Amino acid sequence: MQHAGFFERSGPFATADIARHLAGECRGDATRSIADVKTLATAGPEDISFLSNRRYVRELEVTTAGACLVAPAIAERVPLERTTAIVVEDPYRSFAELLGLFYPGSENSRVYGDNDEGAIASSALIEEGVTIEPGAIIAPEAQIGSGTRVCSGAVIGYRCTIGRDCQIGPRATLIHTLVGNRVRIHPGATIGQDGFGFAMSAKGHRKVPQIGRVIIQDDVEIGANTTIDRGALNDTIVGEGTKIDNLVQIGHNVVIGRHCVIVALSGIAGSAELGNFVVMAGKSGTAGHLKIGDGAQLAGTCHVIGDVPAGARMGGTPGRPYRQWLREQAAIRRLGEGSGGGD
Repeated sequence: MQHAGFFERSGPFATADIARHLAGECRGDATRSIADVKTLATAGPEDISFLSNRRYVRELEVTTAGACLVAPAIAERVPLERTTAIVVEDPYRSFAELLGLFYPGSENSRVYGDNDEGAIASSALIEEGVTIEPGAIIAPEAQIGSGTRVCSGAVIGYRCTIGRDCQIGPRATLIHTLVGNRVRIHPGATIGQDGFGFAMSAKGHRKVPQIGRVIIQDDVEIGANTTIDRGALNDTIVGEGTKIDNLVQIGHNVVIGRHCVIVALSGIAGSAELGNFVVMAGKSGTAGHLKIGDGAQLAGTCHVIGDVPAGARMGGTPGRPYRQWLREQAAIRRLGEGSGGGD
């Protein structure tokens, strides 16, 4: 059964009306009807997208989006035979405003609702065999599978789904999140809050609404006080069997593969992608929009700023091949020992 979504959508809108709303210029079919906002890679003829980073120009040239927000310097790359160009000064800032048009309530997370039904909403679907401890909150239209325990103080937000045989620890908070079976979420974890997205300029920083979700697949474990942001447009995904330690930060749109291990105090910046069986040791981190291949390993405190091949072992900051990093550390130690300096 398809999930009903977490935000109500308005529209559709004609491309001419969208351009007028954004104070932009419409090039191409001004009468095209637009029903939703999606990424360049996933948008179809009834969707609108945006391009603010030149590294995605190739995606623009092959997109099937019905419309796209672009800056004047890139407008000529829009395939006008199938995509209407809406030319604006700052596509990312206009994208934030566009989300507010299509999803009027998207700047605020939906947690419970506007009524006061009590701690367990009457519209929640709770299977037999679920244990809900005192003080837990189960919001309207949430779904919880049999064998799951929701501990005291935990919050299961509006329309969240929890599979079977899960454990949701004390004071854990889940909003805008779909959880599979046999998932363990430890105390204080916060999952599904809006990602850190701002259109920054000299005019101030405009919040970009985050309308994606968090998808947690089967057999995942998430440590205490770990935070996982929901996606901006696409979903943040944690793959089957992945184990995440305490105090880990996972940004919006991150995709983590199957059976990864992410150790405490690590951070994964927005839109990074990890393959299967990746290991991130303590205090390691990644920059955003990069790919880490299957089976790669990052040593403790390693921070990578570029793509990592499958099976690679990395160390240091910025991250480089592990053996190279060890040789560098040994050379630096020898230099220190040979300096002859005292205190």
